[in-house]
Amino acid sequence: MRLGIARSDDPDDGRVAAVPDSIPRYLDLGATVRVESGAGVAAGYTDEAYRTAGAEIVDAESVITDVDVLAVVSAPSPQRLARLPEGVVVIGLLRPVHATDVARHLAERRATALALELVPRISRAQSLDALSSQAGIAGYKAVLLAANEVDKLFPLSMTAAGTIRPANVVVLGAGVAGLQAVATARRLGAAVKANDVRAAAADEVASLGAEFVHIPGVTDQSGDYAQDLGAGLAEAQQEALGPHVAEADAVICTAQIPGRPAPRILTASMVAAMRPGSVVIDLPAEDGGNCELTDPGRTTEHDGVRVIPAPQLARTLPGEASALYARNVAELFALLVVDGAVSVDVEDEVVGATLLTRDGEIVHPPTAEAAGAIDAPTDTDEGGAL
Repeated sequence: MRLGIARSDDPDDGRVAAVPDSIPRYLDLGATVRVESGAGVAAGYTDEAYRTAGAEIVDAESVITDVDVLAVVSAPSPQRLARLPEGVVVIGLLRPVHATDVARHLAERRATALALELVPRISRAQSLDALSSQAGIAGYKAVLLAANEVDKLFPLSMTAAGTIRPANVVVLGAGVAGLQAVATARRLGAAVKANDVRAAAADEVASLGAEFVHIPGVTDQSGDYAQDLGAGLAEAQQEALGPHVAEADAVICTAQIPGRPAPRILTASMVAAMRPGSVVIDLPAEDGGNCELTDPGRTTEHDGVRVIPAPQLARTLPGEASALYARNVAELFALLVVDGAVSVDVEDEVVGATLLTRDGEIVHPPTAEAAGAIDAPTDTDEGGAL
């Protein structure tokens, strides 16, 4: 049972799917761990640290072609995907629905691919929830980015020269990333307001010392997941948020529905009403963004307001992000091991829900539909804010 830990093919992403501290867990399960040379360097983990933990250091070719299970952060390049051995198990953040080319490549190699974005949010699967582990870091870094970019001190400052009022921060979306953003902005001394379509988010926001912006008919959804509002309610949300956004020094956008375009919350007219020197930080930029003016490839300025795309902020803290992600991967791997061998039990509620491809097919219906493999979805996938 050979487990490969591949180096990221994205030069901007230094995260790695296993850290030295996680290696003994795999060894106890009966696996041989093969780490690509240099895989952990950007995250602060040397090849020697992996060797000391019991892993074998291998070259870029061997980690792809000579393994039974391959663990990655994001999908390998098309060139590396083409060299996967048939039937290999792949674990990673594989962007179901969005990265249909990756799903096709995996299906062509008859890989059993498990996308960590699809882990169900149930109690039993909390330790596997990579979206949450990475989103918490993203929410934290989003506030630091805003504080660095905005033309305003975050905390109240009383000096002999006068009093500086605290910065006003509005957080859109109160999932894991949003709540971490709220908590971090409050710790820095900002006055914080937050909005989410889920009614349950109100208490969570209030517990962090921030104000929840309640919008009748919009912020009344039940359950743990957000849903698309539809045109009428989306317009009501934008209208109600307008005055709060106009007063904000920083707006941090975190609202996202996995497998769908990010909901459009912040319109061009709302940004135009913000004062010059303020900023918008848009975390779900690669999925379309919450702001109408977001350019996913660059920072733009509109009448003195900077709109900054900030996708995958967790990769800016590769050491911490890798340590958390490595635990998520190890927990999923443990579910696949039976009597010292890999056995993918599709009847398991966690494993089955996480499957992206198997036996040459894309088995996640929304991804299969997006890839043109089926005509219509056979189930729905509703997600919450980051």
